Amino acid sequence: MRISFMFVATLLSATAIAPAGAQTAPVAETLFRNVRVYSGTGTSLSAPTNVLVRGNVIAAIGNGTTAPGATVIEGAGRTLMPGLIDAHVHMTFSVWSQREMQDPAINAAALEARAAEGSEAMLMRGFTAVRDMGGPIFSLKAGIDSGKYKGPRIWPSGAMISQTSGHGDSRQPSERSRRIFGQVSKGEMLDGTFIVDGRDEVLTAVRENLRFGASQIKMMAGGGASTPYDPLDVSTYTFDELRAGVEAADDWNTYVTVHAYTPRSIRRAIEAGVKCIEHGQLMDEDSAKLIADKGIWLSLQALDGPNVNDSPLHKQKKSEVVAGTNKSYIWAKKYNIKLAWGTDLLFYPELADQQNRLLTDQLQWFTPPQILKIATHDNAQLLALSGPRSPYQGKLGVVEQGALADLLLVNGDPLANIKVLADYKNNMVVIMKDGKIYKNTLAR
Repeated sequence: MRISFMFVATLLSATAIAPAGAQTAPVAETLFRNVRVYSGTGTSLSAPTNVLVRGNVIAAIGNGTTAPGATVIEGAGRTLMPGLIDAHVHMTFSVWSQREMQDPAINAAALEARAAEGSEAMLMRGFTAVRDMGGPIFSLKAGIDSGKYKGPRIWPSGAMISQTSGHGDSRQPSERSRRIFGQVSKGEMLDGTFIVDGRDEVLTAVRENLRFGASQIKMMAGGGASTPYDPLDVSTYTFDELRAGVEAADDWNTYVTVHAYTPRSIRRAIEAGVKCIEHGQLMDEDSAKLIADKGIWLSLQALDGPNVNDSPLHKQKKSEVVAGTNKSYIWAKKYNIKLAWGTDLLFYPELADQQNRLLTDQLQWFTPPQILKIATHDNAQLLALSGPRSPYQGKLGVVEQGALADLLLVNGDPLANIKVLADYKNNMVVIMKDGKIYKNTLAR
């Protein structure tokens, strides 16, 4: 069931009013003592120091920092770093297979229950903030924010917006066009996608997502690898349709990001005013120059090859995308593109715990400090692009005074060996989000 953003905001405002004369509870404090700090931007760790968290904010950093009565975590020289950020996830679709999604018995409650389990697992991998790039999300996010579930902060896009026979059109052969036959597809009923055509329908779909709290809008500008009816070379949505989505998002002071691989799809989307490209593995060098010249974000992924259970068509499409990854990263570096990183895992639940390993796969192109900066500070800059539509106000992706306290205490030095983060079960000894400790093996 969808939850109105305005309803939630009103409810929170009402419950925040304390009775006259009521005593305010003391603000909780946590002191990380004797830690070496990775700031989110540097190339080396700090000397051993102390970091004080007061409430949900980093209050002070320094050797003399102390706080009587604070919960003390003895770092013993371990690394304190910002929580990891994944800029391209599908919180619901990553924990369900396509075959399971076709089950007639699947409903919104079932989708949310399993997604809630996956969200907690993602937080336990050290990902304290994510940008959800399409699917049923608003109820799950509300559950996390209220404390019903555990999980990362979520910047939600809402239902993916796709044209008929676009990348978000995953209807079964028996499901006919809503516009012609009047029946809404199951994917649309479950808030997974909006299949809309023409300027007016695009405007409605964008505004519907914004109504329920979308922080940015996801549109499909070209074909994709995981769906059967949209060849990789096709461009989807006309300029006018894309422009309609951009105008509606801009009216709400946020932005549109698009799924796009090819030069034609990328160029049309940029001309329409989008501010971020998801993927881009089939772009050419001129596309890379355009992205850089216009200051567009590129949310790129180092994807794995085809899965053994993929159909022959999906294997062919995925192989083509993976083959283009290397040159895309090379051009992104050459032209200093504003680069974000994400995993884009979906429809293979058994691969969900590969999230950290996929982060380290970037060693083909970047040093550990460069990788960590992208997955913390830089990804946080992309999250901030949502402006007033951002669901969480405050600074993320850094360890500095005044920043939000999303923190990891890690064995070893990830700036020297980023693969320590791949062994998250053993090496992430403390996980904190919004000043609250969700894992602390040192307390045993």
